[in-house]
Amino acid sequence: MSTGYSAAEQRGWYFYDWANSAFYTTVVSVLLGPYLTSLAKAAADASGNVHLAGIPIAAESVWPYAVSASVLTQVLALPLAGALADYGRRKREMMGALAYIGAAATVAMFFLQGSAWLAGCLLFLVANFTFGASIVVYNSFLPEIAPPEQRDTVSSNGWGFGYLGGGVLLALNLALFSYAGRLGLSEAMAVRVSLASAGVWWAAFTLIPLARLKNRGPQKQTAPGESPLRAALRQLAHTFRELPKYPQTLLFLIAYLIYNDAIQTVITMAVQFGSQELKLPVSDLTATILMVQFVAFGGAMAFNRMAGWIGNKRTVICTLVVWCLSLVYIYAGVYGRAQFFGAAAAVATVLGGSQALSRSIYSFMIPKGREAEYFSVYEISDKGTSWFGPLFFGLAFQWTRSLRVAILSLIAFFAVGILLLARVSVRRAAIEAGNTPPPLD
Repeated sequence: MSTGYSAAEQRGWYFYDWANSAFYTTVVSVLLGPYLTSLAKAAADASGNVHLAGIPIAAESVWPYAVSASVLTQVLALPLAGALADYGRRKREMMGALAYIGAAATVAMFFLQGSAWLAGCLLFLVANFTFGASIVVYNSFLPEIAPPEQRDTVSSNGWGFGYLGGGVLLALNLALFSYAGRLGLSEAMAVRVSLASAGVWWAAFTLIPLARLKNRGPQKQTAPGESPLRAALRQLAHTFRELPKYPQTLLFLIAYLIYNDAIQTVITMAVQFGSQELKLPVSDLTATILMVQFVAFGGAMAFNRMAGWIGNKRTVICTLVVWCLSLVYIYAGVYGRAQFFGAAAAVATVLGGSQALSRSIYSFMIPKGREAEYFSVYEISDKGTSWFGPLFFGLAFQWTRSLRVAILSLIAFFAVGILLLARVSVRRAAIEAGNTPPPLD
């Protein structure tokens, strides 16, 4: 390994993916969507609507709107969080503080009952915001802990390890559902316990990366009389002004924000599709998502090998084509448990590769010492932080009352993403940013 890079630190870095993926898998991907929808239905009027400030909202649209609202706040705040992380050079401590606020909000979901859909939305806003902000800081460690020739592998290992962590807790929660009756628990109580368990898991395993990761570089100096917040805002404004100087980085960001928004929307809305459209029980949905975690781990490792043969950009394009085909199949061919399971397996195969390699590609394109700032822009459409896709999905359902049409509409995001990504030169982007380019473009 290159001098200055530590395998122990890399392993510690993987553990934050293991820790936070419990929130993403158990809460975002599986349980909170259907549970929040059930709370909204309990509060709905005869037309099936709940009301917020006098505005009628279809109960089934509460969850996608909640996801979209949580991310709209992140669009404004995550870049500032990234600038603060780079400015203070206390990234490890900042990541820990964000993680523990999010974990506490997740544990508090245990108390959601009856028609408390609005309280559920508010807790989700807090948890998902801090989740996304902590990942901004987490991602910014990647260029610091891995040399260029190991970047794809380290990023893929992190994603793969995260899928395993999310899968392990989900398996435990599936066992809880299976034995809930024998334990004297209702299905609603099992959901509430499982939601809280994700927060406990997130908090406990965050201790490992906090012990292993190191802050690097001197603290940036502020101007006389200038607060760190004001300095971070000034630096952030400079970042956005200079982005056009890196045209290939900007083009990749636009492509990524489009296609990954669709990926995140499919993930967060798949359980609602299975629950509302196919009428699958929670046990089947949980088992399907559990399968996804372990298939996605294998897919991340396989596509990392593929990237070594044809390059990371071409590999990502291949995964996006599979995403398009999967959406067509979901629209036209998924009408029961077996088809839903098959579609989930196809998506899982490309899920890890498309996301892990995208993160690795971007790490080559950003100036040194500005990692968190630039990853904060990237995080606007990273894990759990898509916004336009869920809004588009919610509106499509609101207008058509068809979850199938809403799912199919997302294919436009993938098509545009493929066209833009094909025009990106990773090698040129790395050179523009002053970095060593990857072995293959």
